[in-house]
Amino acid sequence: MSTMTTAIADNVIQLPRKQAGPIATDGHLADSDQDRWANRLARLLLGRGATAGSRIALAVDATIEAIIAEAAVRKIGAIPVSVTDDEFVFGAYTGITTRARRPELTDDVDWLVLDDRSTLQRYLVSSDAPLSTRDLRAVS
Repeated sequence: MSTMTTAIADNVIQLPRKQAGPIATDGHLADSDQDRWANRLARLLLGRGATAGSRIALAVDATIEAIIAEAAVRKIGAIPVSVTDDEFVFGAYTGITTRARRPELTDDVDWLVLDDRSTLQRYLVSSDAPLSTRDLRAVS
């Protein structure tokens, strides 16, 4: 006779499963993680003087980073401008890129290099809370 229980006990509280990390196994970023990462990046952009209506150049190849960068730009009401090659980005004074892309880009834009150590340090200590109207007005 087996003593193994096959029925689920009714006195056990089921705890929500914690994800191993922000990236799900299928390579997609959870919406809540995307939102928090974009909030952090938006704060960095605001700190660099970006405002609603600003044109911000995006030269980011990695899919997740590109999604986060565009979401951050839109959160502050700015306009994302995709940079495909070494094209002049009319009216963009700020941009987001990576170390791999930076050498091919113009110096006319103030580039925020995502994988630069100083950027990562500032990014990791900035708040991931939703942006408030006060956050957005602080730079206007």
